[in-house]
Amino acid sequence: MYKLFVTLHIVLTIIMKIEGSEFQQYSTKCMGTEFKILIDHDDKDLCKNAAKAAFEEAARLNKIFSDYISDSEISLLSESSNTGTKLKLSDELLEVLLYSKSLAIKSDNAFDPTMGQLSRLWRVSRFRKSLPPEKSLLRAMKLKGVDALQIFEKQKEVALLKPGIVLDLGGIAKGYTADKMISSLNKFGINRSLVDAGGDLTLGNKPRGKSGWKIEIGGKSHPELPILSLENCSIATSGDSAQFIEINGIRYSHILNPETGYGLENLSQVTVIAENGMKADSFATACSVLGPRRSKELFEKENIKAFFITQMSDKRTLEIID
Repeated sequence: MYKLFVTLHIVLTIIMKIEGSEFQQYSTKCMGTEFKILIDHDDKDLCKNAAKAAFEEAARLNKIFSDYISDSEISLLSESSNTGTKLKLSDELLEVLLYSKSLAIKSDNAFDPTMGQLSRLWRVSRFRKSLPPEKSLLRAMKLKGVDALQIFEKQKEVALLKPGIVLDLGGIAKGYTADKMISSLNKFGINRSLVDAGGDLTLGNKPRGKSGWKIEIGGKSHPELPILSLENCSIATSGDSAQFIEINGIRYSHILNPETGYGLENLSQVTVIAENGMKADSFATACSVLGPRRSKELFEKENIKAFFITQMSDKRTLEIID
């Protein structure tokens, strides 16, 4: 299922249609991609200070979630799998792991935060442009499973019960970070804002004089795909239109299938709208694996809207789940 985190993490194909140049705009590099902030406010100094604080929050969270940083909190937790000892967690990592495990169970592991060994294996394969060795793939497949992720919520502790298991939050961390950045902006009294965390968008109040933030879904197009006008929600796109590897005539997506250990082979794209970025980001990843039919079952008790584009030969079909 997993989107390869940080430098190989997909830049989701959502673009913003911005009318006029009245917004204050800021950007920085974070989590291996570009983060952007748009603010509808007249006080430039206030906006600058608020954006700076929001980017600092993103950098702080990156030191928690990045498995590219050897002493990040997630890396140290993965390393602890070799001892099976409990580790105290920050509130942020505990929240994300609780949500990740819950979604893994609800989605029949279409979303799985324990697939770090597979993600690392495929990072090398993408670089070498070759399939992973079968022996290595079988080993990585054994080193996953949320049953090995034991969470003690009241004590704020976690233990990894399978030696060698590695956590990877590439399908949820950016969305969660966008949520926290919006919260940071709100503390400065900045409520009309948009955070683009490398394609995962979290939106505040609509701009003045507008019906909402206008969002056009990029990547695979379809004539019936609408331009959206949104506020106070999040939107994330997952698919293989931007990152994949083709080997022996087969195109493998950057999103890994937990059941096979290989990149998805279906040419699909899903865009999810949800109440926050953590949910939109993680559900977009899960739905890429599940497809439209199985995703409908997952959505039964969720406040989610999704746009699926599936390509079969030369034909693209659009399916909307609301």
